[in-house]
Amino acid sequence: MRQIINDKNLIAYCGLYCGACQRYLAEKCSGCGANEKAGWCKIRACCIDHKYSSCADCNIIADAKDCKKFNNIISRLFALIFRSNRKACIDLIKEKGREHFAEEMSVKKTHSIRR
Repeated sequence: MRQIINDKNLIAYCGLYCGACQRYLAEKCSGCGANEKAGWCKIRACCIDHKYSSCADCNIIADAKDCKKFNNIISRLFALIFRSNRKACIDLIKEKGREHFAEEMSVKKTHSIRR
């Protein structure tokens, strides 16, 4: 089993922190950036197409809540079930940077800022 580490490369395109995700830690997922099976994710595809490291880099839509790919019914349902706040994650990455975000998530041992 992997350990939770501070690694900015483990930040998912949508703002979750793969480095503290149970599937990543159990070695059942390689993390968003390396997960070739995640072709279904429209957020991942958009960020790759635009060469963004995450939605925090987007200069097309100023606020992630206004993005239809980021803020769709499925993501809202998952946010409710898992009590995660990806928008707060993206906002923190924009404000403090990827290094700070990865450090905070690894110290808190969580994959997302909680609702």
